[in-house]
Amino acid sequence: MEQYKKDFIRFMVECDVLRFGEFTLKSGRKSPFFMNAGGYVTGSQLEKLGEAYARAIHERFGDDFDVLFGPAYKGIPLAVMTVIAYHRLFGRDLRYCSNRKEVKDHGDAGILLGYQLRDGDRVVIIEDVTTSGKSIEETVPILRAQADVKIVGLMVSLNREEKGLHSDRSALDEIRETWGIESSAIVTMHEVMKELYGEEIEGRGVLIDDTIYAALTEYYRTYGASSVQTG
Repeated sequence: MEQYKKDFIRFMVECDVLRFGEFTLKSGRKSPFFMNAGGYVTGSQLEKLGEAYARAIHERFGDDFDVLFGPAYKGIPLAVMTVIAYHRLFGRDLRYCSNRKEVKDHGDAGILLGYQLRDGDRVVIIEDVTTSGKSIEETVPILRAQADVKIVGLMVSLNREEKGLHSDRSALDEIRETWGIESSAIVTMHEVMKELYGEEIEGRGVLIDDTIYAALTEYYRTYGASSVQTG
């Protein structure tokens, strides 16, 4: 596993963004883990988060794109901090773009914030986490209504590796097959389990002990995507 992935897993834990125990999700599922990307709130945390996204995007998609699009609302700061990090790390001066939930009809009018998309632009979409793929069903039509753009790919922070909306494949696999968009994540839950199982985290003890690992394994037997192997 690449070092930036290992660092990011521990970073999520340090920021209390990724927690383990017993949680009830919006879907009603009982989950042994919970991720809240809203936990990144300080300047230093956002700086590190942007760097992690930039490294993952560079590794997965290279430099052959022009625009980073962050869907409202959580995607807006993600796009901004990642284009800054990308410029600092890789010397590419990318454009950021986001959408509004409601179209503005005065001043800086329209549905887009930041860069205004043009025909031929190559776009990478950035999100926090994709559980079902529903957000992409909303985002892609918005992009294609603004200009004739090429969607190069989607990058999320964590692939939960759960079943998507319409099949037993993961949401990212569904997006790839349904929309033809290459989809990736900084890390997967499989990688999180591998990295943290039995590991002592300073000040926090062992987060994934035998009990939590067994709960995670059982969870994925029930809700995991068909391609997931958790050991």
